[in-house]
Amino acid sequence: MNPKHPEINVPMVGEDGNAFSILGRVKRIMRRAGIEDQWDLFYAEATSGDYDQLLRTVMAWFAIDQHLEEEEYA
Repeated sequence: MNPKHPEINVPMVGEDGNAFSILGRVKRIMRRAGIEDQWDLFYAEATSGDYDQLLRTVMAWFAIDQHLEEEEYA
């Protein structure tokens, strides 16, 4: 799956997996990346279902744990 913003990495492994924590992390990352104007769209999609929907939405929008993949192949 190709994420909507592959240049933006969202760390998930070793981070707090609570839904509110994930949403807060994504919001901070979106603000830093200059795409905070898309927050409402992301939030509506991410919270339209259960926890799995939240995770699917994060993966559909962003690269996940990109640094881990880079270390694996180094």
